Amino acid sequence: MSIEIRPVRTRCELRKFVNFPERLYRDNPYYVPPLVFDQMDTLDQKKGAAQEFCDSVLYMAYKDGEPVGRVAAIVNHKANEQWNHKEVRFGWYDFIDDPEVSKALMDKVEEFGRKFGMESVVGPLGFTDFDPEGMLVEGYDKEGTMALIYNHPYYNDHLAAMGFGKDADWIEYRLVVPTVMPERFPRLCEIIQKRSNVHLRQLTRKIIREEDYGHKVFKCINACYKDLYNFTVLPDHMAEKYLGFYLSILDLRYLSMVENDKGELIAFGITMPSLTKALQKCRGKLFPFGWWHIGKSMFIKHEDTAELLLVGVLPEYQNTGVNSLLFMDMFRKYNEFGVKFAETNAVLETNLKNQGQFRDFEHVCEKRRRSYIKKLEY
Repeated sequence: MSIEIRPVRTRCELRKFVNFPERLYRDNPYYVPPLVFDQMDTLDQKKGAAQEFCDSVLYMAYKDGEPVGRVAAIVNHKANEQWNHKEVRFGWYDFIDDPEVSKALMDKVEEFGRKFGMESVVGPLGFTDFDPEGMLVEGYDKEGTMALIYNHPYYNDHLAAMGFGKDADWIEYRLVVPTVMPERFPRLCEIIQKRSNVHLRQLTRKIIREEDYGHKVFKCINACYKDLYNFTVLPDHMAEKYLGFYLSILDLRYLSMVENDKGELIAFGITMPSLTKALQKCRGKLFPFGWWHIGKSMFIKHEDTAELLLVGVLPEYQNTGVNSLLFMDMFRKYNEFGVKFAETNAVLETNLKNQGQFRDFEHVCEKRRRSYIKKLEY
């Protein structure tokens, strides 16, 4: 029977789209399901924050009446303007090991791109950089994390067969949290605070609410990441949609903020206890008992690993040692909480400055992921 590709139009179809990876990875011990409710909100054409500057469509592939694949086709007009290119993105790309299925889905992405006059197709990328990006090319035997994509090795073979090539690579490190910081760190941090007139600040719910701290963090993220691969600089009014919710539920003890003498945020470390085991137990669903597994891992009995979600220092404060102050604070807290390891987010392989932050700590590169690109034919 031929492959049938259907656009997602209803809430019920969207739920099928979100839940499809469960069919592929149910018995895979390394796959970590995302939070279902978060995926539903992100992909909802009415609720999704990025719909303000993106055109998109979601597709499901069916064979013999059964779902066999999915993909999101996205044109991020803001990113295209910012980077002066014409790209259609593909994301949430999952499929059975059948070249007909993967190609039928990609044909729809390319068709969508031509509709908007795009010149190339690139991915996996999301609507913005707050979405998972990059296809795993190394580290299939390592547990995934909540924030990043896990995929079967054959995905890459399918893309290569369709003529895709490498556009960018990211690497991920697993750090051993030192029980004692390198000898020079305490003295160095003391000097940095005096010389640069900066200080650590511990956030509280009251501070976040009264000082609208979500906007401070959002502005700092834009400034720190604006020159990185395909990053979309987002308008301030989107801060609440992207960060407000997470700042309201995260364990604030895992956040490290550095301010200058004017009270301006100049560096941040947004981390959290790993939810890998909790999400695998509840399959990404809050009900009936998922909320308990997730809440327990976040606030009661932490796993032995933390996830470094977002770490950044304003450009004008880079090379001043402020990042040492962040790591000193984060690792001090990790030791208090019994955290033994830290998983970094994806770091561009060309971002040597970022990678240099880890040289003082025992670490290993565990995973590599890739963004692919191909010219569109008309």
